[in-house]
Amino acid sequence: MAKKKKLKKKAKKVLQFLILVILLVVLVIIGKEAYQYRSIDNEKLEPIPSLKKYYNISDFGFVRVKSKTDYNNNNKDDYTDILEASKQYAKYNPKYKSNYYAGGYPPVEKEGVCTDLIWYALKNAGYTLKDMIDKDIRLNRKKYDIKVLDSNIDFRRTDNQEVFFSRYGKSLDNDMYKVGEFMPGDILVFDGNAHIALVSDKYTKDGVPYLIQNRDTTQKQKEENRLEETDMEITGHYRFEYNKKLEQLINS
Repeated sequence: MAKKKKLKKKAKKVLQFLILVILLVVLVIIGKEAYQYRSIDNEKLEPIPSLKKYYNISDFGFVRVKSKTDYNNNNKDDYTDILEASKQYAKYNPKYKSNYYAGGYPPVEKEGVCTDLIWYALKNAGYTLKDMIDKDIRLNRKKYDIKVLDSNIDFRRTDNQEVFFSRYGKSLDNDMYKVGEFMPGDILVFDGNAHIALVSDKYTKDGVPYLIQNRDTTQKQKEENRLEETDMEITGHYRFEYNKKLEQLINS
């Protein structure tokens, strides 16, 4: 009799174990199906829009290019100096006003045109664009389409700046959608010589750079996401860098 009770007790334990195993298997199957359903359902969801207003070049896996030169010996590379000055120019937000100034320089904090941003930014890195362009025009007059020389205005003309940077800057790709090609402080020329601007350190979600520029009287701020909206075509993309040709010009 005792032997039968032991067998029944043993059989009951085996049955309970089997039931537990079956329950675990069922739960695993249900969980797997639920996960697959959730995964499929998630694939139908739209990605959550980014809350960022703008991006940095590092967001796209690129490191911001820095110059090998610190021309003014301020412990900042030239490109950083150029970018910082352009940011300061944007804060000034000077009015767009085309005028002639004795001595050449307008009151940059208050007024000016697109070319004034360029010499102002380079000045912060230690370069005097006015002197460099004046010297290059005298030494290479045929490269510039100038009938009458005037040092008060020649360095502020877009066509002269375009010629200068095409000769002394590093020429780069003009495709705005080539992410990583446009670096902060790069110089962009539009429609041959109609306009000139600097590349900001801000980018759209597609990697298109913002511009820092003084383009016209309707502009409310100087740093703006406008490159994709403009009707003008990028015809020149330059990166200003110290080189032997420039050294000869400066020391001539």
